[in-house]
Amino acid sequence: MKDHSREHVVVAHTAYTVSEAMVIRGLLESKGIHSSGSVTADPFPLNEPPEGTHGTEILVPESQAAEARRVIAEYVKGNAGVNRASDK
Repeated sequence: MKDHSREHVVVAHTAYTVSEAMVIRGLLESKGIHSSGSVTADPFPLNEPPEGTHGTEILVPESQAAEARRVIAEYVKGNAGVNRASDK
């Protein structure tokens, strides 16, 4: 596995909630895509964004960004109806 610790990171996705960000980071890690902040001694490494902000950024190494965005797009597409169903 390539060491991505010194590679430039980019925003692959902005999650609406910290919970969504945790799920997406776990999904990326399961696909071998490193997500900054997802490997730590803290079991909940994400900071809760202040009220009124626009979500939590999912950061990935630049070399893995295209694959990460593809994986995230598939996840979002597969869960598109979940939020709508719960809004009713």
